[in-house]
Amino acid sequence: MKILLVDNGHGSMIDGAYQTSGKRSPKRNDGTQLFEGEFNRAIVNRIIEELVRSTIPFVNIAPEYWDVSLKTRVNRANKYGKNAFYLSIHSNAGGGTGSEIFTSKGSTKSDNYATIFGESFQNEFPNEKLRTDWSDGDLDKEAQFYVLRKTIMPAILTENFFMDTERECKEFLMTRSGRDRIAKYHIEAIKKIQLL
Repeated sequence: MKILLVDNGHGSMIDGAYQTSGKRSPKRNDGTQLFEGEFNRAIVNRIIEELVRSTIPFVNIAPEYWDVSLKTRVNRANKYGKNAFYLSIHSNAGGGTGSEIFTSKGSTKSDNYATIFGESFQNEFPNEKLRTDWSDGDLDKEAQFYVLRKTIMPAILTENFFMDTERECKEFLMTRSGRDRIAKYHIEAIKKIQLL
């Protein structure tokens, strides 16, 4: 079995103080606000619960609540070698809609994993947008994100809906049912990858 290296991007809350500058939704008229690092950890915790039940080996790369540096995250991951799989969880911003799955540049094993995640997303959210880039023949978007460039194993980064788009934030990112569904599509993809 491949060991899953799961990374909840950014810091979270410590004594009521958010640990990462920016990385939050606008404050809504009703006073609610999403802090991305808290959301990322909520999804990772749901995934971990199912990994334990399913006896899928995993390591939480950044269990701390402070913002662990990207270099530290990558150094921790690379100790597990090329047969592991790195998954970084995020929510998006920039005024768009839908979700995205990123890999590093070029054709790699990560592309196959991203396709599985994309299909799993579409199965769980058939009426929501999966933002894709088919220019190289597959659905993932390619980026030079540090954790994708510097890890030595297949690695993907998911951007789950837009925290600054109010409908998506309130319907998916800030609700128990929305978070459960986001975790579910990740879990289904992870289980399929374990069978490869």
